[in-house]
Amino acid sequence: MKLASRTELLFSVKSFAAAMLAVYISMRIGLPRPFWAMMTAYIVSAPFAGPTRSKGFYRAGGTLLGAIAVTFLVPQLGNSPELLSLALALWIGGCLYFSLLDRTPRSYLLMLAGYTAGLVAFPAVNEPGAIFDIALARVEEIVLGITCATVIHSLVLPQSFGPVLLARLDHAVQDAHHWIRDALNPAGDKRSASERRKLAGDITELRVMSTHLPFDTSHVRWTGKAVNALQERLAQLVPVVSGIEDRLTALREMGATASSERWSALLHDVTALVNTPKDAVLDAPAALLHARIDALAPQASRGLGWSGLIELNLAARLRRLLDLCVETRTLRRHIDSGVHGKLPDAVRRLPGVPPSTLHQDRGMALLSAFAAIVATLACCAFWILSGWPSGAAAPMMAAVLCCFFSTQDDPVPFIKGFLVYTVYSIPVSALYILCILPAIHSFEMLTLVCAPTFLLVGVWIARPSTFGRAMPWLFGLCGTLALLDTHNVDIVSFTNGTLAQVLGLVAAAVTTSVLRRVGAGWTARRLLKAGWSELARLGSGERVTSAEFSARMVDRVGLLTPRLAQAEAQADLQAADALRDLRIGLNMTLLQEVRSQLGRGEAAIKPLMTQLSRHFALRPRVDRDCESRLLGTLDNALRAILAGTRDSAQNEALAALTGMRRDLFPQAAPYEKEIR
Repeated sequence: MKLASRTELLFSVKSFAAAMLAVYISMRIGLPRPFWAMMTAYIVSAPFAGPTRSKGFYRAGGTLLGAIAVTFLVPQLGNSPELLSLALALWIGGCLYFSLLDRTPRSYLLMLAGYTAGLVAFPAVNEPGAIFDIALARVEEIVLGITCATVIHSLVLPQSFGPVLLARLDHAVQDAHHWIRDALNPAGDKRSASERRKLAGDITELRVMSTHLPFDTSHVRWTGKAVNALQERLAQLVPVVSGIEDRLTALREMGATASSERWSALLHDVTALVNTPKDAVLDAPAALLHARIDALAPQASRGLGWSGLIELNLAARLRRLLDLCVETRTLRRHIDSGVHGKLPDAVRRLPGVPPSTLHQDRGMALLSAFAAIVATLACCAFWILSGWPSGAAAPMMAAVLCCFFSTQDDPVPFIKGFLVYTVYSIPVSALYILCILPAIHSFEMLTLVCAPTFLLVGVWIARPSTFGRAMPWLFGLCGTLALLDTHNVDIVSFTNGTLAQVLGLVAAAVTTSVLRRVGAGWTARRLLKAGWSELARLGSGERVTSAEFSARMVDRVGLLTPRLAQAEAQADLQAADALRDLRIGLNMTLLQEVRSQLGRGEAAIKPLMTQLSRHFALRPRVDRDCESRLLGTLDNALRAILAGTRDSAQNEALAALTGMRRDLFPQAAPYEKEIR
């Protein structure tokens, strides 16, 4: 077995210290179930101080909200167990639904509010008059565990989360630069499409990770706006670099050797600018490159051919690439300044794309909530009909497990794994509850007998490779200690309580298997359809900024990456190109932004948007007549814009239309200047 590292040992010791401190204070102030505080301290603990504080804050809020709901529901429905079970199940499902729509750590608050209501209410149904005292005790125990974990991990050799996030951010920037170098160099080391999509996933992961920054112990927490702005620039780089790569490929395929040679020196210099050290100031070199791009770009005119339009699009995207590189480099310098306490005031107020912009799957959230409701009600029905005194633990555990793994495509393997390691914890739970704890009469002895087990498991929790096994084992042990009255427990009550927990886990697995089990291919198709639906809405006139659209579509690309890898045998998914859809959508948003400035050319945009909306509304079905009309409408729009006034709006519109034509119809005959 691998020896524990210093970081793993430190995490284990601090977590154990926080847990035992919570137990000690609970005992001293007379709380009825001190092991609730112990379990909470372990659940909240994380290797870094920022996520520990974040989880603690949201868990405390969720616990309080769940307790308030319970103190309202139980007295009102205590005489009608069926209605109370239904109300609690609906509360759990409703909280789970809304938590799944927020893919940041904030979702923890609503999820906790849901199943905390079950943890408090189900064991108290026989004492509705005492529900306030019971709920208050649970809140005190849980908040005490949160407080102890937060204090210990924040004050005792705190592990800052900021440097880890910055390292991941720099790694994403390096990957983006590597892609830029590959795209601009025909002889470069071309990465696979899956690696490019992985960059999109890394950007989304960074966005979610950065929500912990306000809770961190380092100065990086003051740079949250700059970090989010840098992530947004990286997200916008994805379609821009992808488009440049495609346009250069198109020029080579068309045999436009002269055009390629004219651009080669410029592309080399853009690559050199990207390769400059990260502390270099890029504003002046980028301005010179902008001037060279303007000199190389063809002038818009009625006689401009297809290769000229491709070059015009390439020029527009290269300008945007330079702007993004300059902004990214500037923001990274600001973040370094913020780490040293010198963050400019303007950077603190940078506007940003909110996390709510990320992809939301309301259908899957509703299905997950429905599965949690059914599993909870099934356990409640068995409990009520059987009259099982210890049956309250079954709906509690069913609700908890349905919530824990609701973000997975197929939660069943995870629930089964949790069940297996919970069962493995039963012998140790029995040893502690039936043999060791009855013989303990001081806190010092309690600490001594708990130390070997909990310190060892704490090391395994700190390891990503063993976390998935150690955490359910520890949850099973601490949960049993928390749910049972350790002062009066005997073999009968222990067996009943343990069986009820296992029944709840089995019910969660069975219900989820029947109602909620989907494959990676199924989810991938939903992600693709969500993207097509948004493109159809854009064509219908929905307004969205390019930054918001890029963030959401890049998020979808990142979510698609692991699922496409799992569904590699399904040909329709392998043929899908989410990066192409991202480029088309970005061009649609850019076209909408300049539409009002096109004069007479604006009239040609409306029928084009209508055709685009119909095209994407039909996906994945292919309508040849619709595609033929869309191609003709695109070419008419190009002719109309080319005949208009020469200005920046015209250039932007032509670049967008050219990009859409290339992405939608890469195999079509080249655009013709006049209709034959």
